[in-house]
Amino acid sequence: MGDTKNTTGTATPAPALSPEEKMIQDGFNELLQDYLHSNHRRKVERITKAFIFANQAHAGVKRRSGEPYIMHPIAVAKIVCKEMGLGSTSICSALLHDVVEDTEYTVEDIRNMFGDKIAQIVDGLTKISGGIFGSQASAQAENFRKLLLTMSDDIRVILIKIADRLHNMRTLGSMLPAKQFKIAGETLYLYAPLAHRLGLFSIKTELEDLSFKYEHPQEYELITKKLEATEEARNQLFEHFAAPVHEKLKAMGLHYEMKARVKSAYSIWNKMQSKGVTFEDIYDIYAVRIIFDPLPGVDEKNQCWDIYSAITDIYRIRPDRIRDWVSRPKANGYQALHLTVMGPDGQWVEIQIRSRRMDDIAEKGFAAHWKYKESNVEEDTELDKWLQTITEILESPDPNALDFLDTIKMNLFSSEIFVFTPKGDIKTLPQGATALDFAYALHSDIGNHCIGAKVNHRLVPLSHVLASGDQVEVLTSRSQTPQPEWLNFITTARAKSRVTAVINRARKEAAKEGERIVGEAIRKAGLEPTTADIDRLTMYFGFSRREEFFYSVEKGDVILPDNIKKLLRDKRDSGLFKYVKQALAMAVKREKATPPTKAPENAPTPHKELPKYDKKKPYVLKEEAFERNYVLADCCKPIPGDEVLGFINDDGNIVVHKRSCPIAMRLKSSFGERILNTVWGGRMSSSFEATLEVKGIDSIGVLNVITKTISEQFNVNIIRLLIEAKDGVFEGKIKMKVHDVEDIQQMCLTLSKIKNIQSVSRVAD
Repeated sequence: MGDTKNTTGTATPAPALSPEEKMIQDGFNELLQDYLHSNHRRKVERITKAFIFANQAHAGVKRRSGEPYIMHPIAVAKIVCKEMGLGSTSICSALLHDVVEDTEYTVEDIRNMFGDKIAQIVDGLTKISGGIFGSQASAQAENFRKLLLTMSDDIRVILIKIADRLHNMRTLGSMLPAKQFKIAGETLYLYAPLAHRLGLFSIKTELEDLSFKYEHPQEYELITKKLEATEEARNQLFEHFAAPVHEKLKAMGLHYEMKARVKSAYSIWNKMQSKGVTFEDIYDIYAVRIIFDPLPGVDEKNQCWDIYSAITDIYRIRPDRIRDWVSRPKANGYQALHLTVMGPDGQWVEIQIRSRRMDDIAEKGFAAHWKYKESNVEEDTELDKWLQTITEILESPDPNALDFLDTIKMNLFSSEIFVFTPKGDIKTLPQGATALDFAYALHSDIGNHCIGAKVNHRLVPLSHVLASGDQVEVLTSRSQTPQPEWLNFITTARAKSRVTAVINRARKEAAKEGERIVGEAIRKAGLEPTTADIDRLTMYFGFSRREEFFYSVEKGDVILPDNIKKLLRDKRDSGLFKYVKQALAMAVKREKATPPTKAPENAPTPHKELPKYDKKKPYVLKEEAFERNYVLADCCKPIPGDEVLGFINDDGNIVVHKRSCPIAMRLKSSFGERILNTVWGGRMSSSFEATLEVKGIDSIGVLNVITKTISEQFNVNIIRLLIEAKDGVFEGKIKMKVHDVEDIQQMCLTLSKIKNIQSVSRVAD
């Protein structure tokens, strides 16, 4: 700022900055440097104005870590600028993203100072400021709807929100463990797949790894250490592999860089879990990436194939592992040519070939498209199509909160296949999509009237799973309507929402007809139908809701008796009537409080008063029979030694889940306030159920050796034993009672040393 002069003419130095002010100023200077190194137009004054305004608005406020609050908006702005490649509008919005929520300033104040666009983005961020997830499931679904709807207004809202979540994850260490589980759970459940869908590959990877670090610290540390221990060996393999490739590419006159990309800790762990293998059994821990600067006048796609040709001249290719994302980019904009070859050391090596532009888009996502797009060109991008699909789902009536989130998530996570229409048009569908999904992808009417399909000119049922490259012709009939069983095999969110809407509509119409039939039957008996009489009949036939009762009457599942008058009078006079009336009143009250949709498994009642637990310290799981203060979840059956968390159910009991349990993942995402950090209370004397899967070479006496080892060496009681042998190999599941994870680990180690046994692992029952 410069020195000032006093009355005597000597210079007075500017007051020194306090350590806190220096930290803030240094952080902002780093942001400006990142911005000045980008290729955006220089709008430093605008960014400086936003910083000064935000700094003044948040003055004196601290984060939980103790640092000034303004450091968070600065960090989010740096992510937006450097890691996403966005410009001054997004940077200003990131700096201001918490001002309206946390201070007295309004969106109108932001509009007056920074214009409509920044005000619109800040307003969008404020509306979803509570995170995607509220304290109740209904609020959660509503917040998620708001978030997705803002995407179609301005995609920068969700990009800044993801940057906000990334910084929160980077600083999650200062939070309480129960809060860590909640935030890590919802990050893995929705933010990571959202980042993936928007093409933010490096951010998606970091979000997954940070979630993994807090949810499974021991596994994270183990895999990280193993990656460090094997780094030197991997570097040697890479150098050995790269030498002849360098020679060939230089001879072609290419400017390029070649580097080894190591698989993330979370991806390795995920593969270990899904395949049931050890770290050592994963062969694709690293891949080679070749990033080239295009030669003048040569098409990027052709250059990718030229490099492919050069590599396959040196190494033998694996034909089933070629992935051409250059000719047909993924839905998130990703472009690259993937191939797998046999390296000089006898190991399969995956190679990813990209231009500099493709690499930018792969790392920074759709934001990078804007850098390469001509300003006067309108693109009907895959992102626009995806946003259109999301908007259609949002318009479907009354989705249950968790089912709704699962439906969205299903399409966020999906890998893609490409399917052709009879005329040769390409449709992108998620992996596992069926012929019926394809019909709905063409048009809702075609899906609603679909009776079958021809795949590659062969007749197939609606449930037929499609593969990339299939040519599909849909067969329809005007008399066909969506059936409830269709929900068992459709996979796309669009198809699911369409089928559910039609079925619900038909169900309501059938219930109206059923109501008319019931009314007529009561009048025929000489009575006037009343709400009380209808409720009595509903309860008598075993239904909790009138609509279900009416529907069953219309469908013929319930036959009304001829002596309906006697039935109603008997029920009115019986001593049971008072109880029935109370039960009905409770049921009706509950129905009014919640939408009439099927409750997902393990979903608690939203408005339940729960007992208070101290979340600042771990909840100790007591073992004694009379003092046992928890219930084990049936979905994952945890045992002592497993990494677990507690969930407070509607009865106020603690239900213990494994942290990796899919049901626990949904509960963490949706009901974070009910999550407890739990620890096992020492060595347990009680026994717990666990299941081992054993695979090996079939030989005489091997089963006898396995059972004898388990019973004699470990003094374990076997509950169930299922062994199946085929073509010289066997696999079996052994269910037993154990004390803790240590028993299981010792057993796996001992059994794996038996001759002809190939693998032993613990599995879900």
